[in-house]
Amino acid sequence: MVRWRGDDNELGTQLRGWRDRISPASAGLPSHPRRRAPGLRREEVAQLAGLSGDYLVRLEQGRSRHPSVQVVQALARALRLDDEDRDRLYRLAGHLPPTSGRMDRHVTPSILRLVDRLGDTPVSVIDAAWETVMQNRASEAVFGDLSGETGRGRNRAWRTFMDVPGMGRMEPQTRTMVERDVVADLHAAMLRLPDDPDIASIVADLRRDSPRFAELWETTPARVRGAQRKTLEHPEVGWMTLDCDVLTVHGSDLQIVVFTAEPGTPDADALAMAVVVGLQELTPG
Repeated sequence: MVRWRGDDNELGTQLRGWRDRISPASAGLPSHPRRRAPGLRREEVAQLAGLSGDYLVRLEQGRSRHPSVQVVQALARALRLDDEDRDRLYRLAGHLPPTSGRMDRHVTPSILRLVDRLGDTPVSVIDAAWETVMQNRASEAVFGDLSGETGRGRNRAWRTFMDVPGMGRMEPQTRTMVERDVVADLHAAMLRLPDDPDIASIVADLRRDSPRFAELWETTPARVRGAQRKTLEHPEVGWMTLDCDVLTVHGSDLQIVVFTAEPGTPDADALAMAVVVGLQELTPG
């Protein structure tokens, strides 16, 4: 069996160190009293990052030393790294840390705690290109679990304009509002981050493949989206009108999207029922 020395495999050494310092509770996982590992197990980190356990073993043992940017982003999120450690992980993996010319998609530990603690409230985190970075379980239950999606399947702008099945129908006025907000927000993102390839790519693809997007792109000025009220039809519980608040994360290019309804209203009852029904469908029998 080959043994890797720490100075030969700094990436693996750092990954093990970061993994050992995180408690299961802080990562939103159940904690058992007889655990031998001081922090998270490899398979738990792999699950949180959406990676295979075997691949994480190869990274820690030094048999794989150059993970992609997407893998680095997922590991930084799963390990709850702060900005300094996030940048160190990028460099150890052979990548430059995010710069002002490109999106900063790093989900900080404080954002993770916020999303975790909102519980039954649907919350998702998206980047400036409208890609879903993460969702809590309530958001997955109501709007669809995107964890298994790849490529454009994780992009909310693409799913909106290409009518990808998922969260059900929007009533016409809501759909028009959402379409214009997507286009205006992407315009603003391109002005703010003109060198980011991911933003340029989603805009180019939508202009090519969606006549509706191409039309709105020529007529809709840049504007960062704010709070909205949306009327949606859930496939199981029917129509509901929800408040959609968008919280901008200072110092990054992420937005936290929160859906709520006024307590004691039929809309609040419908939202709660949609969460319950969706969680039942997400839970293995």
